[in-house]
Amino acid sequence: MSRPRIVIVGAGFAGYRTARTLSRLTRHQADITLLNPTDYFLYLPLLPQVAAGILEPRRVSVSLSGTLPHVRLVLGEADGIDLDGRTVHYTGPEGEEGTLPYDRLVLAAGSVNKLLPIPGVAEHAHGFRGLPEALYLRDHVTRQVELAAAADDRAECAARCTFVVVGAGYTGTEVAAHGAMYTDAQVRKHPMRTGMRPRWMLLDVAPRVMPEMDERLSRTAERVLRQRGVDVRMGTSVKEATHDGVVLTDGTSVDTRTLVWCVGVRPDPLVESLGLPMERGRLLVDPHLQVPGRPELFACGDVAAVPDLNQPGQYTPMTAQHAWRHGKVCAHNVVASLGRGQRRAYRHRDLGFVVDLGGAKAAANPLGVPMSGPAAGAVTRGYHLAAMPGNRVRVAADWLLDAVLPRQAVQLGLVRSWSVPLESSSPEVARVPGRPEAGRPEGAGRPATPTTPDRQRSDTEPAGEQAGGTTNDAAAKTQPDSEPARSRPGGEPAGNQPGGEPAKARPGSEPAKAQPGGQPAKNQPGGEPAKNQPGSEPAKARPGSEPAKNQPDGEPVKNQPHGERAKKGPSGSPRASGKPRRAVEAAGPRPARGGSGRPGKAPRASGAGSAGKHPAAPSGPSRSAGPPTDPGPEPPANQPPPGPDIAPGPVKRTDGRAAEGDS
Repeated sequence: MSRPRIVIVGAGFAGYRTARTLSRLTRHQADITLLNPTDYFLYLPLLPQVAAGILEPRRVSVSLSGTLPHVRLVLGEADGIDLDGRTVHYTGPEGEEGTLPYDRLVLAAGSVNKLLPIPGVAEHAHGFRGLPEALYLRDHVTRQVELAAAADDRAECAARCTFVVVGAGYTGTEVAAHGAMYTDAQVRKHPMRTGMRPRWMLLDVAPRVMPEMDERLSRTAERVLRQRGVDVRMGTSVKEATHDGVVLTDGTSVDTRTLVWCVGVRPDPLVESLGLPMERGRLLVDPHLQVPGRPELFACGDVAAVPDLNQPGQYTPMTAQHAWRHGKVCAHNVVASLGRGQRRAYRHRDLGFVVDLGGAKAAANPLGVPMSGPAAGAVTRGYHLAAMPGNRVRVAADWLLDAVLPRQAVQLGLVRSWSVPLESSSPEVARVPGRPEAGRPEGAGRPATPTTPDRQRSDTEPAGEQAGGTTNDAAAKTQPDSEPARSRPGGEPAGNQPGGEPAKARPGSEPAKAQPGGQPAKNQPGGEPAKNQPGSEPAKARPGSEPAKNQPDGEPVKNQPHGERAKKGPSGSPRASGKPRRAVEAAGPRPARGGSGRPGKAPRASGAGSAGKHPAAPSGPSRSAGPPTDPGPEPPANQPPPGPDIAPGPVKRTDGRAAEGDS
């Protein structure tokens, strides 16, 4: 008899715990495959400490292959599930495709950033859900403080050293608390010439900080924030974001170069394409974490709406604590479905919450006992060390070094601004030049924000944001592979969408006015070929344009999109990498695989409601042998051409001077 095949999608808290428990329970009598876009499990609660320079990135990244020795790791991202054929289709990190057959499937894909239809937020804000976003924020904050310290103009200095965090849940509160300590330490070493100090703002429409926690702990957290100079404004949020500041709902304008979006999360949109019963974007399961009518399908973590047996009629919230426990129960029930052991229903007991506020300060209520001060700090760090599945000694060593040594405030430049867009459906993977979001076809997995209010609280989503977090069709119009959004706030079409007008507020989308030759580069999406690129030849290798005459190798390239031919460049020498320039760098997003012919396979829905209500529009040329009649998609406007240029920040200047970070 063949061994059962178990496939787990996602290696977050729920997926990792499921894989680890299954490896122990099956005793090598089953083939366990873990599908995940990265080769590590990310311990999210300590991510603010990575952004603040306390912990190195690898400290919060637990190796999957190193800690799950009897589990097969497949790097990739699921973009289609055939329930009848029992297969999972995925795309690897380099664009390769594959299929995984299964006898039991566990969906634990987690969650992504939650967007609200606020003008300018998608263009100028950055989320905080993955390592790339934390590394980018650390570099960006460091750069802004250094530029502010060197500035003579007080207005520019004030704008650069003002940091706005939206969302006063666990994540937003910790980001503001650690960020204030980090920037204050920088200013103590290098005081600003204008005599100013960094200013952090924490905004939320909720009536108090961290409304999910006990009111006493909420007061403790707010008191610590105010003691550190954080401007806490409850009942206030962002009304509009621009390239040089934000407008608040109370009418106040704040000049800033930094907007951190910690409003909340929404379930990964993968489950919406299954056509199964949903509950506010989450897949409905029974108390045994099994999908009704599908005995081979299980779901846990943020993508699963698990009934709360302690509070009938409600579902367990989207927190790491619940996801970790889901994984253990799910593993036992998967093994029981194979004929070993008994099924278990998911019940939980609240163990309390901990919030690290930096230094020796924290707010915690272990087992319902409220604590604050150094005692809460010791409990908080002890809890994190006990909960981490690895790297405990290294984390403790970093904490010890941080207590006795000053932090290193340097820019590494590893992550560019355009690599971590807020609307990304894969915040754990930085976007790669030359192709859409890593692992997913454009238009798959990037649905609009739900049109119904999501009142389900999460560990990063305060209840107050729910009331003001209802969305409308305007959010749906901002997604790629759809018609240009004409109902965006402000009444302008979404110019940064494929097929629309050129984006005018995205990094890399404005004409580069500092290109070699002194002329504006005209090879941006929707513009003309660049006539002043290095080599003094017009760059004509865009899809549907004239043959490119500056390709290396000296021979016409006959496999360019639409049958165009590329000719030898002036220098006649190949690129430094030894490979000819690929047309895919300018060909834009790959076509969605909704028409691949696989039974039961559908791309991720473009709306967050029922699957299939908003099918994605065709986004690329046909795969047939004949030449396509469609001129093909335009290059994505929110992605600059690859090159060694320094990443621009989230703000574009319009005063004629080069923006910070532009080359």
